[in-house]
Amino acid sequence: MGNQLKTLFLLALLTGIIIGIGNLIGGRAGMVIALVLAGAMNFLSYWYSDKIVLRMYRAEEVARSDAPDLYGIVENLARDAGMPMPRLYIIPQEQPNAFATGRNPSHAVVAVTQGLTEIMDREEIRGVLAHEISHVKDRDILISSIAATLAGAIMVIASMARWSAIFGGFGGSDERGGFFSLILMSIFAPIGAMIIQMAVSRSREYLADAEGAKLAGHPEGLARALEKLGAHSRRVPLRGNPSTAHMFIVNPFAGQRLASLFSTHPPLEERIARLRGTRPPSGRIREKEEMDPEERQKAQGEAMWDRLR
Repeated sequence: MGNQLKTLFLLALLTGIIIGIGNLIGGRAGMVIALVLAGAMNFLSYWYSDKIVLRMYRAEEVARSDAPDLYGIVENLARDAGMPMPRLYIIPQEQPNAFATGRNPSHAVVAVTQGLTEIMDREEIRGVLAHEISHVKDRDILISSIAATLAGAIMVIASMARWSAIFGGFGGSDERGGFFSLILMSIFAPIGAMIIQMAVSRSREYLADAEGAKLAGHPEGLARALEKLGAHSRRVPLRGNPSTAHMFIVNPFAGQRLASLFSTHPPLEERIARLRGTRPPSGRIREKEEMDPEERQKAQGEAMWDRLR
C-alpha cells in the first residue's frame, strides 16, 4: 500500500507540473493540451518505464546459453524467493553496477553491467543479485522505474519552459506566460526532479540489503561487493541519466558533485557495517576533518538527507 500511494503521488505531481507548464506557455488551451500529454505520459510511465530505462542503457537480454552461470544464479535466487524468474539483461558499460525494474514480479527485469561480471567473484555476484531480487519481491521496482521516467520528463519540461521564455511563449497571455514565470519554472522543475528521486525512500536499500543477505545465505558476499562497487563507482564513469541514480544498487554518479550532495542512497559504510553486524567507522567525524572540500560536501549532503529520512 505504501508503494502504491507513492506511485499515485508521483503521477499526480508530474500531472500538476505538466499542466502548470501548459498554463504558463499557452493559457487555457495549453492546459488542455498538457492534460492530454500528461495522461499519455502517465500511461507510458506505468506500462513502459522498464523498457524506457533498459533502452536508455542499451541493455541486452541474455539467455541461459549466453551466460549460464549468471543465469543460474538468478534462477536459483528467484526460486528460493518463491517468485517467477525475472528476465536477465547485461548493460555494456565498464562501471560495475546493477538494478531491477518492471511493474511487478511477473514482469521483472534484473540488469547488471558488464563491468560487474568482470570484477566480482561468484559469491559477490550472488549477493548483488540477491539484493535486486529482494527489491523485486518487495515490489520496490515499479516506484523506482516510474520515478526515473518522471524525473527525466521533468528535465524535458524545464527545457521547454526555458525555450518558451526565450521565444515569448506559444500563445499564452503576458500574465500567464510571462518571461520571469517561465524562467522560474525552468529553474525549479529540475529541483522537482531531484525531489521525485528523493521520494523513493533510502531506507528501502537497508531492507533490500538485509533480505538479500538472508536470501544469499550469508551477508559477506554482498558486503564485499558493496566495497568494490563503492570504490569503482567513483573511478569509472557511467554513461547515463542522473535521474536514474536511485535505481542502482549504489549511486553510479557518485563522482559528480551535485549527485553526491543529493545522494539517493544511504552511506555505503553504514550499509556494510549493518551487513557485518558492526558499527560504522567511528572516524566519520575525524574523516571529515581529513576530507578534501568535495568529499566534505558529499558527507554533509548525506548527513542532511539521513536526517530527513
